[in-house]
Amino acid sequence: MFAVPLTENAELRPLEPWQAPEFLTHLDRARAHTDPWIPWATFSVDLDSARATLQRYADGLAADQKRIYGIWLDGTLVGGVMFVSFDARSGVCEIGAWTEPAGEGHGLITAAVKQLLDYAFTTRGMHRAEWWCSSVNARSRAVAERVGMTRDGVLREWYPYNGVRYDKEIWAVLASEWTGRA
Repeated sequence: MFAVPLTENAELRPLEPWQAPEFLTHLDRARAHTDPWIPWATFSVDLDSARATLQRYADGLAADQKRIYGIWLDGTLVGGVMFVSFDARSGVCEIGAWTEPAGEGHGLITAAVKQLLDYAFTTRGMHRAEWWCSSVNARSRAVAERVGMTRDGVLREWYPYNGVRYDKEIWAVLASEWTGRA
């Protein structure tokens, strides 16, 4: 297995179905913090459903359509990043992220997202990477801004959560913009 260092004491690694117990333990710590933003957090509530979530990403990896990676800080899984979708034919992917409170404030999500962007553009030749976030999720929006994305638009009242409809912002960076920055 590979590990990409993000800081002196944090690394990015693939998350796989065999890691479901660790993933579930992490989600139990992260659930209240993550649930409004990441749909699978709501549904990964026991070992079988956590394994099923990771299996969907493993199947997506095999089909070259999605991927999921965990972020370990001092040996503990504290969050992660994923290609929510990855369409090599169209050259468009969507990146997402989540963390528990212990993973915040270290720059880990930003560093991990940069790794995914570099992979998408430099290794895979993607054209556009998107970031979809709730308009009330200021931390998520800040990641998009830090990695140089531009807000393309807002889908008004796009999704419901606990009986309230929320706007969804779409941010993106193009390969030419990323390459120019690197």
